[in-house]
This record gives sequence, structure tokens and C-alpha cells, in this order.
Amino acid sequence: MAPTVSIRRRIAAADGVIAVRAVLAGADDRATVATASRYLLEQLADEAEGHTVEVRVPPFGAVQAIPGPRHTRGTPPNVVELDAATWIALATGVETWDAAVADLRVTASGQRATLAEHLPLRWAPDPGGE
Repeated sequence: MAPTVSIRRRIAAADGVIAVRAVLAGADDRATVATASRYLLEQLADEAEGHTVEVRVPPFGAVQAIPGPRHTRGTPPNVVELDAATWIALATGVETWDAAVADLRVTASGQRATLAEHLPLRWAPDPGGE
């Protein structure tokens, strides 16, 4: 059995949740959008651990996620790229994957380049008990 690999957080959950909530409330300053984007990318990598799809949110970050074949060198065969506003909307459930793809706000290349079954993320503590 392979050892479990945990995602090393760089953004504290409290800071990430505050940033995401601020962006959802209309904040658009670079620092807040960057923190929210990176926090949600880290959350995706944690919830959908793997190395099959590279998710890019330029200029704020990128992660490899989704279980399946591992990519190690060169250009990844499965890439999803989108802007920060679209990423935050998708990750939080404000927008659906199909709508963002239909509106051409997501660039997805490769047979496995979809995040549909992994969105929205569980990005905030459950108010009922977590």
C-alpha cells in the first residue's frame, strides 16, 4: 500500500476562508484574490489528491490533482486553465463547470481535464459542527 501523502498548506485555513468570503462579497484587490485563489487550489489538491490534471490559475498558482496516472516531465497531458474569478466561482459553487466551459471561461485540454465531479469544494468549516 502506498503511503498517504498530505498536502502541505501554505495558507492558514482561517486566512483562506476570510479571503474567499471577502471575494464573494465583492473584494477585488490583488492580495485578497491571490489568497483566495491559492487557498482554493490547495483545497482542491487536498480533496482530489493526485497528479493527473494540472490546474492553473495564472498568475496566482497551479496544482496537480485528481487521482490517476502521474505526470512527471514536460507539458502535462491534462491541463485546466482559468482566471481567478472563474476559479473562485467554480470552487465555491457560485458557478457550474458546464456553464463556465460553455462560456469559454475554462481552457481544458486532455481526456481527463475536467473538474466537474470535484466541484464545489468544501472550503469553509461546516457551521453545524466542524
